[in-house]
This record gives sequence, structure tokens and C-alpha cells, in this order.
Amino acid sequence: MTKKIKSALISVFHKDGLDDILPLLTKHNIEVYSTGGTQALLEKSGVTVHTVEGLTSYPSILDGRVKTLHPKVFGGILAKREPDHQDQLTKFDIPEIDLVVVDLYPFEETLKNTSDEGTIIEKIDIGGISLIRAAAKNFKDVVVIASKDQYADLRQILAEQDAETEELDRKRLAMKAFQISSHYDSCIFNYFNEPFADKAHLKVSADKRNSLRYGENPHQSADYYGDLDKEFEILNGKALSYNNLVDIDSAIDVMREFNGTDGMTFCILKHTNTCGIATRGTLLESYHAALAGDPVSAFGGILMANHPIDLATAQEIDKQFYEVLIAPDFDTDALELLSKKKNRRLLKRTSDHAPTTKIKTLLGGVVAQSSDHKVESEEDLEVITKVQPTPDEISQLLFANKVVKHLKSNTIVLVKNNQLIGMGCGQTSRVDACKQAIDKAKRMGFDVNGAVMASDAFFPFPDCVEIAHGEGVRAVIQPGGSIKDNLSVTFCDDNHMAMVMTGTRHFKH
Repeated sequence: MTKKIKSALISVFHKDGLDDILPLLTKHNIEVYSTGGTQALLEKSGVTVHTVEGLTSYPSILDGRVKTLHPKVFGGILAKREPDHQDQLTKFDIPEIDLVVVDLYPFEETLKNTSDEGTIIEKIDIGGISLIRAAAKNFKDVVVIASKDQYADLRQILAEQDAETEELDRKRLAMKAFQISSHYDSCIFNYFNEPFADKAHLKVSADKRNSLRYGENPHQSADYYGDLDKEFEILNGKALSYNNLVDIDSAIDVMREFNGTDGMTFCILKHTNTCGIATRGTLLESYHAALAGDPVSAFGGILMANHPIDLATAQEIDKQFYEVLIAPDFDTDALELLSKKKNRRLLKRTSDHAPTTKIKTLLGGVVAQSSDHKVESEEDLEVITKVQPTPDEISQLLFANKVVKHLKSNTIVLVKNNQLIGMGCGQTSRVDACKQAIDKAKRMGFDVNGAVMASDAFFPFPDCVEIAHGEGVRAVIQPGGSIKDNLSVTFCDDNHMAMVMTGTRHFKH
């Protein structure tokens, strides 16, 4: 049913964007009720305003915490346009309110700008959220505008629809209103829950939707909910795809392990798995070394560096086909060169935010776990063999452990000179992963002799260590924890190999 807006309650935090709407209220002879700063703006713009205080016969009290919470306000919003409710409005001298315009206190924005609890608490909107819910509940008769982002919707109603709406229009706006209110409440809950980590409840709300061309495969639809602008500055290229986003997330997880203090690191990923990574004294050297790890798989991969891309490195990267290149920055001449191909996606990483929780849908529900931010240092290593690893071997073992952590299980990694030379991942047998890593290293032209080996989980049998020893691997890092750990340790002792245990498993399924 079509409804004409004859009266409105307007109470907004953000007032920018109302200037071209306010004259339309006067044009349609809409009676307006308002409070505080909004009232002052309306009156300054020439709009005749009825004060909420005049309607309720109560002033704004408790430092403005209570202004609109009154039956004369909520009665006018919640009343059905039916005889019984109309009689009650008449009896208690309550005017109908056909339009509610609210913009909530900026709680989420305040969280980003301060840690002062008093300031944050005062930005929890009470009256505004109640007005939104009341108007949305009564959408059959009331129009609700619940955010400054919807001022354009209001302008269209007033300017193009002669202040009239159909029920489907009002229901659509009510849906948006409940989306806004539920997101707002989720942010508040998560703030209060932070010191308690109450895992009995999970509140996740993403407020920004990006429609993707398709999902993992062309026959699947997909959307991204989140704000990429907080993570990247997209400098060049076509829109990111579902698979791009999955791979980018994996690349960031890997590079988070290499903060740049030990040198310049370059990594190449394919289908979320690292196929090449190296640390060198220059970015160009690290790129060449990473590419050498598997130049075939690098085709169409995701590239990421922990230092700005210089021209010399860009000239070499320019020869390679890749999906996405991520770096903390790009030298001007490097960006100019790489941008010549318009479809190349170039991302400038602007945030080092590391999510504390990983969430996945599963069996019709959701599982959540703390993110694996554990990074082993030399102090975490327990040498459990007679042979002590050399300082260089310890450095290589730690490098290998960072890499193995982000490959699909079961996985084995071979590292030499701060370079991934072979990996086996996603195998149902750790022996197969070991053989795959060795085979790959040889196919890529590397000499396995003198390399170190990392495993994402313990060795239940000494078979992998035996195979590695046969190829010249001299040191091994693993979490330990098998009831048969001693079998692998004994083999290392008998064959002059070093082995260290971290005590931390890094499965990735």
C-alpha cells in the first residue's frame, strides 16, 4: 500500500548531506520533530521544527543520554494505522510519525581512534538504536532511514516519489535498518567481550559487500564482505577475484614471518602454497632465488616482497606472467613500468594488521580458532641429538620452519642458503611429502647435499630421516611428540645428523 510521509522525526549524528534534503521537507509540508544539534541545523535551514521536549514535556536529561525515550515518541512510531491504535493516539495526544531519520553515534569509528573507555562508552547509542528498531518493526506504515549512507534514498523518496512509498520500499529500508543495528550491536559486544574472550558466543559482522565475478570456479557465485581499502592501496589492475583473495591472504601470512630485519625476502605462491621463497641482500637477488625454486609453478602466481619494489627488480618481474604483486611500496619508475600492462594487479600493503581469529564454515556451522602467530626462535629449539647444529644450520632450520608452517599438510621443506629448494605438500603420507620435496629439488637443479629439512609434524617412524640422510640432508627441525621420537633421534645419532625439536606443531589443513 502506498503511504504519504506527513511527519518525521530526525535525529542524526552526521549532518553532512542533508542540505539538499531539508528544503524538500518544507515543500511537502512535512511536520518535523527533532532534538539538539539536529534541531538547530533544521531551524537554520528554514525548516519549522517541533521540539521533542515540547512533545514529551520532558527536557533532555542526564547529559543528553535521555531525549527521545518516551511513549509520546515511540507511540507515534509504533502505532498501527488501524482504529484501535488510532484511538489510543487520540486519547493520549500522540502524533503519528511516518518517517524516522537517524544516524547513530560513531561507536566503531571511535574504537579506531581512542582506547579511552569513557569516550567509547558514551558513543553507544541508546535512543537512536531504539528509534531505528521501532520504525523498522512498523515498516508497514513507517519509513526508516538508519544511516547517513541512506540520505540519498531519502532524497529520492522526497524528490522523485512525491514523498510516497510502497510497502516493498519500506520493507527494504527496514531490512537495511536491522542490518545496521545488528552490525552496531556486534561491534559493541565484541568490544565488551575482548577482555573476557567468552567463546560461548561468536558475533561476526562485515559491513561492506563486494560482488566478485565468480567464486572458486565460474559456475559459483561469490561475494567479499570486508574493506580491502584498509589492507591495500590498489595501484593497478583489474578487479580481484575470489581465488586472488584466497591466495593474497596466504601470501600475507607467509610474509608476516619475514619482517625484513634479516634481509630482503621475496616469495611466490601458487594455489595458497609457497613454491619459491628466498632472503638475500638485495630484492633482485631474492626474486631470482625465489623464482628458481619453481619457475614453472610461478607462472600465474602471487608475488610478494617485504621491501619496496625497485626498478631493477621490476624489470625482471616484468618478464613474468603473474596474477598479483604485493609490496609495501613501489619506486616511481618501477610502478610506471609495471603499470604498462593494465590488467596487472599491483597492491601496496598499507596495514600490518594480523587477525587474532580464523573462522571457517563447517557442517552447517562455524568453527573459530586463534590464528597461528607462533614464530619459533633459537630459544625455542631443543637439540635432542648428540650432534649440535652449527649457527648457520640453526638459521636455516628457523627459515625452513617458517616456510613449512604455511604449506598444506602433510608437508616437508628443504632449505639451503635461505632459499626454498624443494617442498612436498598436501600429501596423505609424510614419506610421500619427503620424496616429493627431494624430487622437486633435483628437478629444479638444486644439490640437496648440505640442505636442512623441516616437517610440520612429528615423525612416527625414522623413514623420512633415513631418506633425507641418503640425499645429504645434515640437519632436521620438527615439533616432536611421537611416542617413537627415539627412533628418528637414534638414526640421527648413528649417522652424524643434527635434529632439533620445537614443541609446536604447525598443521595446515
